Amino acid sequence: MFFSTALKKYNLQTNGPNAVFLILVMLSFCFAIAMLFMLLASIFYDGFLRLSWQFLTQFPSRNPQMAGILSSWVGSLYLMILTGIIAVPLGVGAAIYFEKYAKKNWFNHLMEINIGTLAGVPSIIYGLLGLALFVRIMSLDRSLIAGAFTLALLILPIIIISSREAIRNVPSFMQDGALALGATRSQVIKTIIIPLSFPGILTGVILSLSRAIGETAPLIAIGALTYIAFLPESILSPFTALPIQIFNWISRPQILFHHNAAAGIIVLISITLLLNMSAIFLRDRFDRKNSK
Repeated sequence: MFFSTALKKYNLQTNGPNAVFLILVMLSFCFAIAMLFMLLASIFYDGFLRLSWQFLTQFPSRNPQMAGILSSWVGSLYLMILTGIIAVPLGVGAAIYFEKYAKKNWFNHLMEINIGTLAGVPSIIYGLLGLALFVRIMSLDRSLIAGAFTLALLILPIIIISSREAIRNVPSFMQDGALALGATRSQVIKTIIIPLSFPGILTGVILSLSRAIGETAPLIAIGALTYIAFLPESILSPFTALPIQIFNWISRPQILFHHNAAAGIIVLISITLLLNMSAIFLRDRFDRKNSK
């Protein structure tokens, strides 16, 4: 019934090669969704009973029943704040430069190609770069600011690309009209381009941060600690993060630590979903505001 309805929707014959291809695609989609739901069901089954206020407010412990994620989720929060402070101004500024100031020459074209390439580089490469540059050369050690710089490099190309797309969607006649009335280029950017492109820029920033909050490989590469029983006191303090804590618990043989890891995964999924929902909500809100 499902396949026949889809075939009628796309006006495909039931005995043609298009129909066979569509059925295979739908079977692949259903298989992927089924595996995802099975994985989520297993995680919630193992970790839901471990979720409690004590789990969120206790430090990690060698006793799995007393262990919590306070230091890890606070470390992730500090890490995301610092990462946003570093990456967002640089990413949005670079996008404005490439769209409104950069000349069409070989150097800028090369930079655009490199930015597009860096957006697809595996995250472990950024971790190795952070280890060499921030931890060793700049002597920041395994500190919170070193992790923030590393994750900022990771999401910077994504912020630049999404911000450029948002700036391109601003109607050109509004910019030309403002220039014709005597406004300078900086005034057009400040009063027209940034307000109208802000929903798209904000969406790209939030989605980039939601990716960074779940990254484990870069933090492992720079040497983030897996066990911390205190909160960071400054940007130079050692830190841990929620993905690191989950990785630590998964690597332990005791089954109760695996339940703790499942509970941590639920918290991390909830934070990611909250960030994505906020991106959708804020984008729609600003779009309605700009359309008035």
